[in-house]
Amino acid sequence: MKSLLLLWYRLADESAGRCCTSATRDRKTVTGRCEHEGLSFLTITLPGFGKDFQKGLDQGWVDRRLFTGFRWKGGLPVFLRGFLDRVFDRNSGLLLDEPCIDAILAIRQLTLMFGKIEIPCSDTRVRDAMREFIKCEQDVRVADRKRSQSEMADFKRVSAMLFATAFSEVDRKIYNMEVSPKHGPGHTADRLKGNEKYRQTTWPARLEKIFPSGEFLLPNWRYYDSLERVDILEPEAEIPVRVVSVPKTLKTPRIIGIEPTAMQYAQQAVLPLILHSLSRDDNLDMMLGFSDQTPNQRMAREGSCKGTLATLDLSEASDRVSNQLVRAMLSNHPHLHEAVDATRSRKADVPGHGVVRLSKFASMGSALCFPIEAMVFLTIVFIGLEQGLNRPLRKRDIKMFRDQVRIYGDDILVPVDMVHPVVDTLHSFGSVVNINKSFWTGKFRESCGKEYYDGHDVSIVKVRDLFPARREDATGVISMISLRNQLYFAGYWGTCAWLDDKIRDVIRHFPVVLPSSPVHGRHSFLGYEIQKMCDSLHRPLVRGYVENSSIPSNSLDDVGALLKFLIKRGGQPSVDIRHLERSGRPQRVDIKLRMAPPF
Repeated sequence: MKSLLLLWYRLADESAGRCCTSATRDRKTVTGRCEHEGLSFLTITLPGFGKDFQKGLDQGWVDRRLFTGFRWKGGLPVFLRGFLDRVFDRNSGLLLDEPCIDAILAIRQLTLMFGKIEIPCSDTRVRDAMREFIKCEQDVRVADRKRSQSEMADFKRVSAMLFATAFSEVDRKIYNMEVSPKHGPGHTADRLKGNEKYRQTTWPARLEKIFPSGEFLLPNWRYYDSLERVDILEPEAEIPVRVVSVPKTLKTPRIIGIEPTAMQYAQQAVLPLILHSLSRDDNLDMMLGFSDQTPNQRMAREGSCKGTLATLDLSEASDRVSNQLVRAMLSNHPHLHEAVDATRSRKADVPGHGVVRLSKFASMGSALCFPIEAMVFLTIVFIGLEQGLNRPLRKRDIKMFRDQVRIYGDDILVPVDMVHPVVDTLHSFGSVVNINKSFWTGKFRESCGKEYYDGHDVSIVKVRDLFPARREDATGVISMISLRNQLYFAGYWGTCAWLDDKIRDVIRHFPVVLPSSPVHGRHSFLGYEIQKMCDSLHRPLVRGYVENSSIPSNSLDDVGALLKFLIKRGGQPSVDIRHLERSGRPQRVDIKLRMAPPF
C-alpha cells in the first residue's frame, strides 16, 4: 500500500501545481486515514467521495448529504478544499458559473483512480455478492408476476417494429441450417479446455431438436459411428452454469456464469447471425453497439455540451433481463426463438446456494447475453419514448430518434426531455437505473469509459493492480508500465518520471518505444530510441522485456482435428502452426529479455 500512497502524493502535488493550489493538508488527511482504515480508504472511501462529487456536478450544488465521513467547513468539505474551491462556491456550495476543468479532472483522478483495482475481495464480500445474485433472481420473478398483460403486449408490439425484419433473416438462416458453431478459448462449466472441446461426449436433448449433434459434432456423416460416445442429456441431467466471482472492485466482486461447452458452442453459432442481421438495418446499426464504443462516447460528449442527451447506467443489467421478455421478443420467429431458447442454460450452480433454476435470460458469460440484453433495453427505451410522446409509436419515430438513442450493453443514451418516462419504464420492466452513475441535469456525462464536462474530456487513468516487488511478477510489471504510459499521455509527466525510477527498480531495461512495439517500454511523443541495427533485416532494435505466454499442451487428432479445420471461420490459416498440439488460454504470463524492434 505504501507505493500506492506515494503515487497519490505525486499526483496530488502535480495536480495542485496545475490548479495553482496546495495539496499539503490533503496529503496529511490521506496518510492519517490510511493508517486507520488501510487500503479500503483508497479503494472504497475515496471512490465514494468521487461519486458524490460527480453527483454535485450533475445537480449543480453540494450539501451535507454528500461526502459522508468527511469534515466540512462552510459549504464544502475540508478534504481537497483547494480543488473544490475552483468548482463550487465555498459558502453556498453552488456550482460556479465557469468551474475550473483542471480542478474537476484533478478531483476525479485523485478520488477514483483506485476504485477498480483488481484485488480479490474478502470471503465475506464474495458471499454477500452471491446472496445478491440470488436476491436479483428473486427480483426478476417478482417483476415477472407484476408485469401486466398490456405491458407485455406493448413489449411485443414495439420489439416487432424494431426487429421484425432483422429477426426474419436470422429465422430463415437457422431454418436452412446456415450456421457455423465455434469454440472459444475460455473456461467452461464442464471444465473442458482448448482442444478437449472438440471431443465432446455430452449434448443436451434441447439442442438436439434444433441443432443435431451429428451436424455440430461430426466433420460429416461418414463419421456417424462417433456419435456412439455422445450422451444426449435430458433437461434434468443438463450441466448447470457455474457461477464464479472475478475481481471488480474491493467493495464487491463481479459475478459471472461459466457456460457448459455444448451451450457455448451453439451460442457462438447463433451470435454472428444476429449481429450481421442487426448491422444490415440502418436504424438498428445506429442505435445498437456491440464492438465500437466510440459512438457512445461521442454522444456523451455532445450531451455534456448541449445538454440534449442523457447517459443512463443500469445496475446488474444482465442479471435483471427476464427470460419472459426475451421469449416475447422472439415469439413471432419460431426457429430463432427455438434456437435461442435451446442454447440458454436453465440452471446455475451458485456457491453456498446449490443449483437454482434461472428466471433471467443469462448472466455474463453467455455469448448471447450482450446482444439480447441490448435489444431488450432498446425495446423498453422505445416504450418509454412512446409514453413521452403520449401517442402510439410509428415507424418514422424510430428514424427520428435513431441519432438520439444508443445502447451499448448497459450504457444507454436517450434524449433529456424523455429521460423520466424512459427511466420509469425501465423500472416497470424490472431494470434498476443506477442514479449515481446516470446524468442528465448538469453538464457532466459518462458513457463507455469516457467522462465529459461541458465538452471537455475529464476521463481519468485508473490503477488496475498493485505495484510489483520483483520482475517475476509479470502481470504486475506489465500493469505498472501500462499505468505509466497512460499517465504520460494524460500529461502527468512529473509522476511519470517518478514511476520510471520505480519501474527501473524492478526491471533493468526500460527503453523508449512506440505503442505498437512488442517491447514493454516508455512511450513518448518524441519517437523511439535505437540501440542496435538488425544484421539480417536492417531494422532498429532495442533490448527490453517482451511478453511471453505458453499455451498449454493439448493434442488433437483424428475426427476432432478434422472438425476443428472444417468449422474454422475466415480464410486465413491458424495463427499457431502447432494448434493441434497446444490450445487454450495461457495459464500464466511471463516477460523475457530480448532484442526487438522499438516500433
